[in-house]
Amino acid sequence: MTDFVSTGLRVGVAATGPGLLLVTGILLPTLFGSNGRRASSFATLVGLVALFAAGLSTTLLAFSERWQSSWTIWGPVELGLFLDPLSAVVLVLVSFLLVVVLQFSRRYMAGEARQTEFVRWLCLTGGSVLLIVISGNLLQFALAWSSTSWCLHQLLVFYPDRPGAILAARKKFIVSRLGDVCLLTVLILTLGEFHTWNFSEIFQQAERFHGPHASSVPVSISLACFLLVTGAMLKSAQFPFHSWLPDTLEVPTPVSALMHAGIINAGGFLVLRLIPLISLSPLALSTLAIFGAFTALFASMVMLTHASVKRALAFSTVAQMGFMMLECGIGAYPLALLHLVAHSLYKAHAFLASGTAVRPVHADLPVANAPTSWSLRLGAMVIAFGLTWLGTNLSDVSLHTPGLALLGAIFAFSQTLWLWNVGTRQSDLRRFGLGLAVACATTTTYFALHASATRILPALNVDASSSVARVEFGLVVLLLPLFLVVTLLQPNLSEGMRLRLFQQLYVHARNGFYFNTLANRSVAAVWPLKGRRSKH
Repeated sequence: MTDFVSTGLRVGVAATGPGLLLVTGILLPTLFGSNGRRASSFATLVGLVALFAAGLSTTLLAFSERWQSSWTIWGPVELGLFLDPLSAVVLVLVSFLLVVVLQFSRRYMAGEARQTEFVRWLCLTGGSVLLIVISGNLLQFALAWSSTSWCLHQLLVFYPDRPGAILAARKKFIVSRLGDVCLLTVLILTLGEFHTWNFSEIFQQAERFHGPHASSVPVSISLACFLLVTGAMLKSAQFPFHSWLPDTLEVPTPVSALMHAGIINAGGFLVLRLIPLISLSPLALSTLAIFGAFTALFASMVMLTHASVKRALAFSTVAQMGFMMLECGIGAYPLALLHLVAHSLYKAHAFLASGTAVRPVHADLPVANAPTSWSLRLGAMVIAFGLTWLGTNLSDVSLHTPGLALLGAIFAFSQTLWLWNVGTRQSDLRRFGLGLAVACATTTTYFALHASATRILPALNVDASSSVARVEFGLVVLLLPLFLVVTLLQPNLSEGMRLRLFQQLYVHARNGFYFNTLANRSVAAVWPLKGRRSKH
């Protein structure tokens, strides 16, 4: 009886957030009608309750490794809850971001005739995301995944008189339906192989395919892994399915913040949640790493050419999702979760404060005609790699695999750019010393968090070493020079513009290498905008 009450209490607390938000979203128009101010205040209060419940769930989880509960409805169809350190972290993160977005929306949407409707869909979208996080089985996960997409679509078309917003929403709609098809096929394949959709049972049965004496992985499971990876790339706007994300900027800013800081991370969460299954296919992980790395490089180049703050932030999100997919693909799962949390907090702040971001952005641009001696560049790179090596030794973070060594090099490149910028701008030795101290503090924090995540989140260490070992060494050999080229290119944009070849490349990058144009024409051809006639 005590165990039953304890389980019921835990389930009730964990389900409070998504349950209240979904019920609020359904009843909000009935409760408040067109009184958007009161509707927004009430939704914010509900969001605070959801955040408190998420924090309480995390506190209760400290007494056990994970909870899992399920109730059979019919055959393999269950209603279940699965809460472990991974879902606890994301549950608190999403709840916190939703409270911030709801609070911001109170003033941002003040006076809007359809404010109640806007807040309603925010609550439904946020509740659906939280339902993804606590889902205990694959069917429930897929339904919540699809629900999130449908609710977000209502926010993307909130201003139906904006053709650009409608076109972007339709691109997102088509990409999301492709993702739904992937998950639907995975449901069929996993049920045929494991005879269940329950996460715990799937993970337990998947163990027979791990280890030196493991059974061979069936073709159906390998296909399911590829489809899961494809679904993650579709959800996280990976190349070549990325063009919808930078075009969704005509929506209200709170929607951009929630989408770029929360919903876009669902692809990464999908991979992390199903690591015991996806890691059965090293080829699927390698594919994820290749596409993630290419997306990061591609979006970074395009981002550097945009003067629009929000559009640059959008391509930054695409690039960051690429880095996250790369980390998942090479087996750095705890680091991918840290990336998810850090990117969410940063991007929510960046979008909500985008109106004041122009001056700081310009402050970070390279100084025109600044000294660019190779001694400064080489010295900064040596210092950056030295700090990275020191950080790995002090934190016991191992970079012995090619994939982790690549991530260490990418981190060192980022520190190199910081030191270049400080060295170029500050001739004062004391100020340069302060910049170097910031680099040391950043390195220490980065590796300390990485080491802590590896110890605290054992669920993300499932067969990580064997998965990394199977990632082709040639992938690292190919990517390292490319990231080095981007590192050298970024602080020298003004110098490079003197070259004709660089000018031509800049124009093509400014247009996203025309993938966006191709996507727009394809969508408009199959789903034309009503009332829009060609001028020709």
